Amino acid sequence: MPSCQTPRVGAELLRSSLPWRDPEQVVLSPLVRGDVVWHDAGADAVSGTSTVGWGPATTASVTDGSLAAAWQRLHDEVPPPAGDDARHDDPTGWAGWVGHGAGRWLLGLPDRPHDGPPDLALLRLDHVFVFDHAERTVEAVSVGDPAWHDGLRAAWPAVPADAVAPAPPRPRPDAARWDVDGETYEDLVRRCQDAIRDGDAYQLCLTTTVTVPGATDPVEAYRRLRRSSPAPHAWFVRVGGHALLCASPESALEVGADGVVTSSPIKGTRPRSADPDDDAAAAAELVASEKERAENLMIVDLVRNDLSRVCRLGTVAVTELLALHRYAHVHQLVSTVRGQLRPGATAVDALAACFPAGSMTGAPKLRAAQLLDGWEARPRGVYAGVVGRLGLDGSASLAMVIRSLVVSPDRTTLGVGGGVTSHSVPADEWQEARHKAAAPLAVLGCR
Repeated sequence: MPSCQTPRVGAELLRSSLPWRDPEQVVLSPLVRGDVVWHDAGADAVSGTSTVGWGPATTASVTDGSLAAAWQRLHDEVPPPAGDDARHDDPTGWAGWVGHGAGRWLLGLPDRPHDGPPDLALLRLDHVFVFDHAERTVEAVSVGDPAWHDGLRAAWPAVPADAVAPAPPRPRPDAARWDVDGETYEDLVRRCQDAIRDGDAYQLCLTTTVTVPGATDPVEAYRRLRRSSPAPHAWFVRVGGHALLCASPESALEVGADGVVTSSPIKGTRPRSADPDDDAAAAAELVASEKERAENLMIVDLVRNDLSRVCRLGTVAVTELLALHRYAHVHQLVSTVRGQLRPGATAVDALAACFPAGSMTGAPKLRAAQLLDGWEARPRGVYAGVVGRLGLDGSASLAMVIRSLVVSPDRTTLGVGGGVTSHSVPADEWQEARHKAAAPLAVLGCR
């Protein structure tokens, strides 16, 4: 297994300013090959920053025993937040995914072997393009490597300036294979409710997997996904033979260079409607739903408890509660919990305290995860993990892996599900799962 690189000590960051090119066109160009991480501000972004970067890969899994060593190296190499003196303009660091299997390992649960992507896949970024969408400028940053910058000056003019729409997918209307049918999923919802009534849990996040057999071009699929499902936490990660196409609405963990740590769980979903009156009615019904509000509040309490393990006493607070957020396809209820990391604590410590996220397990976390292990047909893999970046200034930006496709050489998978409480209606939970799957499956030509 390749190891994380030793933290840069005195290595020079080299920078080049370049004329505007759309990030999508750069990813499609010969300048980007092999392993890559693309943090995407969106297909029509007029503000914000996108980055495209690569570097040495670390992959590790619980099953082969490599995860413990990789996690320890990551823990050793990510520094505590650097404070006000941090260098905020360094886009290098570590970026990629940490899958749900790694979260189960952190909880001390027994391994569930799988043949999917590794439980951890991170690139130690040493070459990065930074795209400023407001200024329409591009900066190339590398750790050393002046030859790369020299080559860019010759190759850059051949990259088209603006993106063009991708071709539609080849229709595959009957290709998607669900692990369960509606009747089985509804039975599992009732089994969750039995566990809640028996006092084994307060809330459970039941999920299932959809598989589309055959090869998929991950870049072309992501090009369609970023247009059909714009999201605040959009990522494309390709490591080895696997790729993650993420259009997530949910921030799992943000750590500032000042040590402020934030988590924004989502619980409560309703589909959007093209009819303004119906859309407003769906939003109002979500905000008023006793079941959704109770579910969200339970996860907020769990996140408060998680953050208290790594934050200064008295700093953990709820700064947003049951706020309605609107996305392209859904309305959702979002809450935000914030705290100040205790001295010496790192973003990796915060991730270990909060992972797997309570919004994807239920409460109490350990018992919920144990119950779901017995009911869900297969390990979740990358789904329900996190994707993002750990910065060299101690900062972190990690999103929940939901609304995401995982592309492997012989198949593409999609995880979907939702929170179950004693007030859940089983048929409604199945319809919610189907609705969440619709937009990602459509970019594959499936229904």
